[in-house]
Amino acid sequence: MGRIVKGLTLSVIASSVVIAGGYKIPEQSLNSMALGAAYVAHTTGADTAYFNPANMSFMDADKSYVEGGLTLAHLPSNVYTLGGPYSGESEEENLPIPFLHYVAPAMGDLRWGVSLTVPGGLTKRWHTPFQKASAEEFTLKIIELNPSMSYKIAENFSIGGGLRLIYSEGKVKSNSADANAINPLVPSASRDMDGDTVEFGYNLALAYKPTNDINLAVTYRSNVDLKEEGTATIAAAPYGVLYDDDASVEVPLPAALNIAVSKTWNDQFTLEFNYERTFWSEYETLDFEYTGANSGLVPPAFDNALERNWKDTNTFRVGATIKMENKITAMMGFAIDETPVPEETIGFELPDSDAKIFSMGFRYQQTEDLSWGAAFLYDSKESISLVPGAYAEATSLLNNGGTFSEGGAFLTTIGVAYEY
Repeated sequence: MGRIVKGLTLSVIASSVVIAGGYKIPEQSLNSMALGAAYVAHTTGADTAYFNPANMSFMDADKSYVEGGLTLAHLPSNVYTLGGPYSGESEEENLPIPFLHYVAPAMGDLRWGVSLTVPGGLTKRWHTPFQKASAEEFTLKIIELNPSMSYKIAENFSIGGGLRLIYSEGKVKSNSADANAINPLVPSASRDMDGDTVEFGYNLALAYKPTNDINLAVTYRSNVDLKEEGTATIAAAPYGVLYDDDASVEVPLPAALNIAVSKTWNDQFTLEFNYERTFWSEYETLDFEYTGANSGLVPPAFDNALERNWKDTNTFRVGATIKMENKITAMMGFAIDETPVPEETIGFELPDSDAKIFSMGFRYQQTEDLSWGAAFLYDSKESISLVPGAYAEATSLLNNGGTFSEGGAFLTTIGVAYEY
């Protein structure tokens, strides 16, 4: 186990602080959750302001639309298997994700709307000794306020766009005291970092209706670099606190391009296909900045930039909507989602892998103006078997191999919509 001890020595000092691939959350309404985010071309409610603002031009011009709801994301434990005390299991997490959307009445060919969403985030905690040494807690919270407008160029063609106002908080903790108690060759050290930021971006959209039953759409959400600025405390035995001052780290909320088409039959059955390209390759390195007076005391392994080299990903989605005679609209979806994380740079902060996504839900039309419903989504992650010696950082614990299994996510959404 000599290589493992050597790897843990570096992990204690140079653990990654970014939340890994999969921290983007595209489902931000009841319909989008039920359809597995295959909801760009055929948007019909207040959530149009977020998913395709160009489509606001085709909604009833005299009405206002509002929708709100809550998603509970349940994240099962990830299991890492290597052998003996070096294996571990992360904590289960339950995260509330609220959303709120509004579309105002049209003003001629112009219309505006606004959305409040949580477009990304994660909490991953390990309390097992040798995972806690590098990832006791990794938390990223992101809130987006997205005002948008549409302009109807023709009866069947519209464009839209908006401003992304992002507030984000990050927290990182690591502690190798328990690992040191099992194996004294592992140094006892810790890091505790908090930060936040406000950033800006934009989104663009277009919608085209070649016929009454076919919708074509293209949307783009810009990359937003989240520079989390705050403080960090670094300590190591037997020296005590080495640094307690300002620190920052930057991670991307990546740009995403969606191309979608929908077809409706008899005003009852709609099928939508969606292709999403997410530009994760923006994330090449992870680099902490320490700007306090004692930054020279920070060990080089804490301060050295770490390679990440994520890759752009493709997601393929299909969603079906069925309007029934009993005031119920049934929805279901399926998606194939690639991970951006190469196996040679995976980490305990989020052991991500390719996924298959299954979703379903319903909306009940209580009155002419009021509807409500629920949706459920299951994100099934593939297991990952790491190849010994293939990890990018030769001294990392993960360079000894091992297997990540289980994990994934269960999301349950309830929502209420009103038109007036």
